[in-house]
Amino acid sequence: MDIQLKLKTLPDKPGVYQYYDKTGTIIYVGKAKNLKKRVTSYFTKNHDQAKTHILVRKIADIQYIVVDTEMDALLLENNLIKKYQPKYNIQLKDDKTYPWICIKKEPFPRVFSTRQMIKDGSIYFGPYASGRVMQTLLELIREMFPLRTCSLDLATNKIEKQQYKVCLEYHIGKCKGPCEGHQTAASYNEMIDQISGILKGNIGSVVQQLKTLMHNHAAAYRFEEAQDLKTRIDLLERYQVKSTIVSPTIDRVDVITMVEDDDTVFVNYLVVNHGAIIQGITVELKRKLDETQDEIMSFILPEMRERFHSEAKEVLVEQPMDWEWENTRFFAPQRGDKKALVDLSLRNAKFYRLEKLKQEKIKNPERHTERILEQMKKDLRLKEWPVHIECFDNSNIQGTNAVSACVVFKDAKPSKKDYRHFNVQTVDGPDDFATMREAVFRRYRRMLDEGQSLPQLIIIDGGKGQLSAALEALEKLELRGKVAIVGIAKRLEELFFPGDSLPLYLDKRSETLKIIQHLRNEAHRFGITHHRNRRSKGALTNELEQIEGIGQKTVEALIKQFKSVKRVKEQSLESLAAVIGNAKATVVKTYFEQTNPE
Repeated sequence: MDIQLKLKTLPDKPGVYQYYDKTGTIIYVGKAKNLKKRVTSYFTKNHDQAKTHILVRKIADIQYIVVDTEMDALLLENNLIKKYQPKYNIQLKDDKTYPWICIKKEPFPRVFSTRQMIKDGSIYFGPYASGRVMQTLLELIREMFPLRTCSLDLATNKIEKQQYKVCLEYHIGKCKGPCEGHQTAASYNEMIDQISGILKGNIGSVVQQLKTLMHNHAAAYRFEEAQDLKTRIDLLERYQVKSTIVSPTIDRVDVITMVEDDDTVFVNYLVVNHGAIIQGITVELKRKLDETQDEIMSFILPEMRERFHSEAKEVLVEQPMDWEWENTRFFAPQRGDKKALVDLSLRNAKFYRLEKLKQEKIKNPERHTERILEQMKKDLRLKEWPVHIECFDNSNIQGTNAVSACVVFKDAKPSKKDYRHFNVQTVDGPDDFATMREAVFRRYRRMLDEGQSLPQLIIIDGGKGQLSAALEALEKLELRGKVAIVGIAKRLEELFFPGDSLPLYLDKRSETLKIIQHLRNEAHRFGITHHRNRRSKGALTNELEQIEGIGQKTVEALIKQFKSVKRVKEQSLESLAAVIGNAKATVVKTYFEQTNPE
């Protein structure tokens, strides 16, 4: 097929396009407001993603379906993706089959939980991400309504022929005996309607119906039946109080939010009725072609609404949406109860993501590490995984006791036995750039001399100046270009690369940025600790070292014995002589008597 000829004849209409490979298999399905513009863009634009390049190379044929509106295109795309599951479309990953509550299509319908949906006309409510929530609902229904639990075929002719006998459930009051004709189908179906209302979240209207019925029974002196209804009402109201988390005025609203993690997206979806969350789920999606948030939303929202039989006219989202849905309003609240619902949905998506990461770390720690290293390689444009990373940070106060710290991470975790600090030897005064230059040069000069393997990534705590100083050191060692190096500026978490005038900003939730921040914080902590120790030692020994004729070993012997300069001053000549001998003791004692006369 001549692709270019096909492109020239595409219509300027909304629709759905399908890409086929040379074997005739659908490899991608997409929607478009304008088929000609959208499809042509695949063959004329420069794509950043390698996956998109591969897709375009594999396209051997293009088919399309023109529809009336963008909404029609959205729904058709969703159906085709579910039907054909093309290789390059977003994939919905369901780890497990979630349970549903089924109202069976049969005479005197049963109500039960199931993990299989059978298209036989039965009504399904769910899915329920939490089995506990579903069981709580079922227990409430069984406590309120005397439903049958048997699997008998209660066809009218069989009941009339008296083929069945009531069981124990009837005798203990859990069933009203429809099998023997003790309960009419109309009476039973009235209970089913009320159960359906509860499962849809219409608890308020069900309560109102029961109250009206209770008053009617009481007025007719049927007090036992009225009391039975009052018990049901109390159960429902207690359940409603527990379920309501926001203003009850929020009615028939869907909430959808997402959290991204590399090529995986976690989407949380909530169905809210009368201020109560009646259904909710978090699902995992796998990106295939670096799809935007709008594209992901346009795929998953129809799927969720179909699953949950939602007809809500309002959908709450975190960010304003760039597309319209017929008879549906998309709203990104900034405050109030609706904003609280969006925040709750977002928290659920984040918790689900963390749970998945923890499970992956426990089940396959190597895979967890590999995923982080692969992401770092991608984010920092590296040629290989940064298995071995080193980070440098300088520390000095008012130009004194300048030190530089080097911390080492291996497999994205601290390797504390490899940490090193450098007491600066060639720099006078507070020169941060020269200090960095010396530390980097000494570190890698020694590693080269000892034949140690070099890191795949060096991180410099500082902006362009510190990065340039480190590069000068690497250049002297002929290592520039052989080891990746990046600088991080603290104020805005800017990442600077050699030769780039503009910094790189990573997403604050990025694991790459979190690893770099961990490295930077470790280097700062390690450097400050060493610097503090040097200053403390200097304060203790400085005055003793000023005494003419007293050397470093004598000072160390006195500090080791008496712990501080103050206690050395308080000692008698005999006590000092016992440690350093009479001659040196006399020099020390004379010095303190002259400098600190009483």
